[in-house]
Amino acid sequence: MRASRMSAGWQIFALPAAVSSLTDANFYGQSPPVYPSPQGKGSGTWAGAYVNARDLVDQMTLDEKVNITRGFTSSDNVCAGNSGSVPRLQWPGMCLHDAGNGVRATDMVNAYASGIHVGASWDRNLTYQRGYFMGKEFKDKGVNVALGPNAGPLGRIPLGGRNWEGFSVDPYLAGQLVAETIVGHQDAGAIANLKHFVGNEQETLRRPYHGVEAASTNIDDKTMHELYAWPFMDGVHAGVGSIMCSYNRVNNSYGCQNSKLMNGILKTELSFDGFVVADWNGQHSGVGSALAGLDMVMPLGGYWGDNLTEAVRNGSVPESRVADMANRYDTTDFATPGFGMKNLTEPHEAVDARDPQSKPIILEGAIAGHVLVKNENSTLPFKKPPKMISIYGYDATVPATKNTDILFQLGYNVQPEMAQAVLGTEGVRFDQAAKGGTIVTGGRAAANSPAYINDPLSALSQRAALDDTWVNWDLTSFNPDVNGASEACLVFINAMATEGWDRIGLHDDFSDGLVLNVAAKCSNTIVVIHAAGIRLVDQWIDHPNVTATIIAHLPGQDSGQALVKLLYGEAGFSGKLPYTLARNESDYHPYLPCNRTPDDYFPQCDFTEGVYIDYRDFDARNTTPRFEFGFGLSYTSFEYSSLSVDVSDLSPTTCRSGDNEIWDIVANVQATVTNTGSVEGAEVAQLYLAIPNSPPKQLRGFDKVALDPEESAPVTFELTRRDFSVWDVVTQKWQIQEGDYTIFVGASSRDIRLTHNLKI
Repeated sequence: MRASRMSAGWQIFALPAAVSSLTDANFYGQSPPVYPSPQGKGSGTWAGAYVNARDLVDQMTLDEKVNITRGFTSSDNVCAGNSGSVPRLQWPGMCLHDAGNGVRATDMVNAYASGIHVGASWDRNLTYQRGYFMGKEFKDKGVNVALGPNAGPLGRIPLGGRNWEGFSVDPYLAGQLVAETIVGHQDAGAIANLKHFVGNEQETLRRPYHGVEAASTNIDDKTMHELYAWPFMDGVHAGVGSIMCSYNRVNNSYGCQNSKLMNGILKTELSFDGFVVADWNGQHSGVGSALAGLDMVMPLGGYWGDNLTEAVRNGSVPESRVADMANRYDTTDFATPGFGMKNLTEPHEAVDARDPQSKPIILEGAIAGHVLVKNENSTLPFKKPPKMISIYGYDATVPATKNTDILFQLGYNVQPEMAQAVLGTEGVRFDQAAKGGTIVTGGRAAANSPAYINDPLSALSQRAALDDTWVNWDLTSFNPDVNGASEACLVFINAMATEGWDRIGLHDDFSDGLVLNVAAKCSNTIVVIHAAGIRLVDQWIDHPNVTATIIAHLPGQDSGQALVKLLYGEAGFSGKLPYTLARNESDYHPYLPCNRTPDDYFPQCDFTEGVYIDYRDFDARNTTPRFEFGFGLSYTSFEYSSLSVDVSDLSPTTCRSGDNEIWDIVANVQATVTNTGSVEGAEVAQLYLAIPNSPPKQLRGFDKVALDPEESAPVTFELTRRDFSVWDVVTQKWQIQEGDYTIFVGASSRDIRLTHNLKI
């Protein structure tokens, strides 16, 4: 039926998807064509939605179908994008809106912990709860599509400006938390939008400017599937309603007109039934992007609009392709899109979207993402309320101003990508320390305005009032005076990151100097770092007077309260690093974003390291990190015992990405964790797997368990067929190989307590 409606011009490119994909083993830096764009099947959980959508779309004229594929500005709301509507059929269209840690550019909403903070919690349940309550706020504001979660960038380079928006540099951990977030959002009634597909691993040269094309992220097929597309596969399996294609080129074809990515991987291999929306102004062709699988353009009509109607009428695009675009949207009856998203400078009735039941989740989430990396002589928690404490550092208090698009002290007016395209990374001096006040989020699209900020100084002062503690503070001096009677000196520093810029380093001299200056005068110096990404500590971590160090990440609005509960032992540390913290910048391979020479108008970014990033690379090169992936201290201690492995169906096999069998549980692993300390605490038990012809170990399971002193409990890991598989580029299937496998269970990637060998 579909072939009979294609023009001759269309048929030239109508290569069978399976045949085209088979040749991918021969491509690197080139993107093989995959046409035609598959029709959505509407199977499984999508069945009901597709019945409703097809019933509605079948009643639409061509102009109406085209109308809903493009964005419009609206005087009624400040949504990041509004889709077209069909008034004749009473379908109001959709509001699409940011962000990653709460509803952006509005009032009466909460600011949740950011992605990197959630990743550091390693907590599936908290991640779902956060996703649910955040999704509920989107829905209650009239936002139909929440533009998150973020699985790209994954975090290939530690300097990546948007790494903080994602959960982890590890695809397994990222994928698990992506899935929980998606289910949470959609259970609450908001459509999740998983972004950015794929290879958007740097902000430098992410978009074209002044004749310079966006950087091409050149990724081989094996790396694409085993690393960068892995969490997107989890997202599709979780039923995500929408996926956003990325700004950058991938193997020299722009992400939003790349048929291999959209038609091939998403819609054919993964059987994705939702819609693909272009990142804002990320479309670079009309007919080409339509045929390649793009389903919606934002924020305006881009190359479509009336042009898409004409393309159908002249045979360049089959009408079935436009109908398929429309069928992929959720056509459920919505409330008025963006009804709670008003221009805040004009009189408006504020829609309060905050659910009182979210309060404990926001605080618990803020607590859970703090990671204790040093605690000499059990400095923390405070044994008794101190009589005097001193507080230093620009990060201890709130910024001087608050606005609804919370960039705090950033306030740049230039287009950052333009500056980097013209000048290169070194032409843009982005200060690592946000010295205007504490940070609870990173900058731009994934940020939002909190209801309030409970900052560290305020929270500590409130606690001091209860305990009759004397508090000194100096938040501006580089070399402050220290009261010799201080029982503890807390130094607050940060590392900022934002969409649009890649960072120029992983530490800054001012903050490191401040820590050293205080430590020279105070024998009990506690360092707290709010970090939007990796922040090195080797400049001062071994100083004998630095007794404790906390990586506090980006906790959201309850930042100070969460920290005080941890410092005073009212809550315990259970966070673990979702990345590797190196000793030196040079230990990361790769480290710098790809750049260009002055005469290079088609910059190339070759991912020659393959799957060997972060701890996989550190392990393969036997490089010792400062603090390894998965590391985090507790106020108690844990013992591991009684490892058991039950293999049900593990033999050399192959599966396609879309086969149900890829998700079959083929091994159950169980161990016992015992709290051997004197206080209650929660442990994240981690399972790593050594697979033949692969990195030394890869995360394939985690289980967080809370235990009272001397209490034991089982931790359980269910391993799927995919967990044991590698991607075979010739057969285009997931393959379980013959050979020796090793299961590692422990407290981090390098603190392995139990092992088990398997031969397949």
